[in-house]
Amino acid sequence: MSGSQCARLGGPLVRQLLDSVDSVLFDCDGVIWRGDQAIPGAARVISLLKQRGKKVFFVTNNSTKTRKMYADKLSSLGFDAAEDEVFGTAFCCAAYLRSECGLRGKVYLVGSDAMRQELEAVGIQAVGVGPDPVSGKQLDWASVPLDPEVQAVVVGFDEHFSYMKLNRAMQYLTQKDCLFVGTNRDTRLPLEGGKAVPGTGCLLQAVETAAQRQAQTVGKPSRFMFECVAQRFGLRPERCLMVGDRLDTDILLGSACGLKTLLTLTGVSTAAEAAAHRDSSSAERRAMVPDYYVESIADLLPALQGEDDPSL
Repeated sequence: MSGSQCARLGGPLVRQLLDSVDSVLFDCDGVIWRGDQAIPGAARVISLLKQRGKKVFFVTNNSTKTRKMYADKLSSLGFDAAEDEVFGTAFCCAAYLRSECGLRGKVYLVGSDAMRQELEAVGIQAVGVGPDPVSGKQLDWASVPLDPEVQAVVVGFDEHFSYMKLNRAMQYLTQKDCLFVGTNRDTRLPLEGGKAVPGTGCLLQAVETAAQRQAQTVGKPSRFMFECVAQRFGLRPERCLMVGDRLDTDILLGSACGLKTLLTLTGVSTAAEAAAHRDSSSAERRAMVPDYYVESIADLLPALQGEDDPSL
């Protein structure tokens, strides 16, 4: 169905696409909600997909909430969602360290309390959460006390990010056996009214620059994000649809994992940007081209409600 890339999805094509998949993975911010307000029609789309027997998952790069916190937010906005359907980078990072790395020691965490909770849920103790003010002089900073049980540095979104945290992360990472993991590389967090704030990617790049090392990231577009869902629910990539608002994370993840992809225009990326990628000679850019796009996921409602086919 992806022979015509970047096609506007509508009419009978919507039903054909939905009939070709068993599972739908949704990004959250910019797709089913913006800030603390649900996208109109989004909750109804989720409900109808489930009524039609589709598995639905919520896959987000945001590391500031636990699965339960996300399930609670979904519920408060009127979505039919269970905790085990939510896959945020806080949860997936903990899963990566435990299952892929076999980590048994502590981590130095540049991140949120939600990340600490998810790490501790799999038996990994985190140190470093909260403010870390500068004290002493430069020579003291270079000899800052380090926990000998720390085996990894993990970087997520941290509202308390500081020079001392950057320094402490760098000192740990001078140890060659210390693992280095980041949640995601999103550099900007879009807000209402066209505003934005720096994202986790800015913090991660600062640590990478100081440590002169590159982190392994687990969030979109890393394949691990999809594998984290697929391994738990036995998903077949060719029977999955990835719905997102960002070409460089959501759509790129879908392309990398062999999923069908749908871009919504209620968030970050635009149809013009997708078309420019499609017309590029760069393979890297073409990997960010969605199979289809819609103005909003509410555009799926007519097909789900049978309004596109009078015989239903």
